[in-house]
Amino acid sequence: MLEFWRRLSVALLLCLAWGGMAHAQDAAVSAQASAPPARLQVVASFSILADMVRVVGGDDIHLDVLVGPMRDAHTFEPSPRDVRTLGAAQVLVVNGLGFEAWLPRLLDAAGFKGQTIAASRGVTPRHLSEEHAAQADAEEHDHAHEAGAVDPHAWQDLANGVQYVQNIAQGLAQADPAHGSAYFARADAYIQQLRETDAHWREQLAAVPRDHRVLATSHDAFGYFGAAYGVRILSLVGISSEAEPSARAMASLLNQVRAQHVSAVFLEHGSGSQALRQLAAEAGVTLGGSLYADTLDKPGHEASTYLGMFRWNTQQLLAAWQRNPQAQ
Repeated sequence: MLEFWRRLSVALLLCLAWGGMAHAQDAAVSAQASAPPARLQVVASFSILADMVRVVGGDDIHLDVLVGPMRDAHTFEPSPRDVRTLGAAQVLVVNGLGFEAWLPRLLDAAGFKGQTIAASRGVTPRHLSEEHAAQADAEEHDHAHEAGAVDPHAWQDLANGVQYVQNIAQGLAQADPAHGSAYFARADAYIQQLRETDAHWREQLAAVPRDHRVLATSHDAFGYFGAAYGVRILSLVGISSEAEPSARAMASLLNQVRAQHVSAVFLEHGSGSQALRQLAAEAGVTLGGSLYADTLDKPGHEASTYLGMFRWNTQQLLAAWQRNPQAQ
């Protein structure tokens, strides 16, 4: 009898153990089934592009950015952390048009095997003129400006911004078909905003007499903006963030400003401002507000988004031109 009860106890213990294991397995399967799917791991090359990706991707992606707000994408040097971030990504969104000169080395180091989206695909590129290229070379500016080189700053035209958003949505949907309809829906709403903003500022800029629509700054980054919105661009490329211009260079720049009847000189975030301030004072022209060319502002500021950046830049131009009596 004792042997019987001993065997029964062992059998009951085995049943309880198997039951516990089965329950644990069922719970694990249930938890796995109810857990939200992992978000698409996306990396954007710089802050302006990252904002577009953020809007289109929404909560369906996890987004990292290599060159964050208020950082210079031209002089960017990847860190070991950037290598790890890119190595773990499924999708990389880049501007293209030669903007990310540092990218091939980073791709090599990271061993990136994911999908690359070139946001500028389909954009009609602008090429630098011989005059701008020669001017840049003469002053040893910190960017490569050989004649005929492609200008990568295509996002400064909101119509190109629409093309960027379409490319981003198509790329994300290809990488993550399960959320494709969500990507396209967000892109459509965003494109509507871009087109409305484009029409609004086009009308505001057209109200300023054409002769007074001159954007004089230190960086040849607003060519697409000028072509799209009827603004003449005077790029004072001799003034770089690396060094102050010589007296001879300053005299040449002063002659340019006077000869082209410039009414305002605009600073750019990230470039040296002392020489531009001196130039504006000596030429007797208005010193306009700071513009954003290659970066967004930090979160919480007006220019911390692509649309906010465009609004900020255009408002700075209009405010400076309207302060000048000749522009009334």
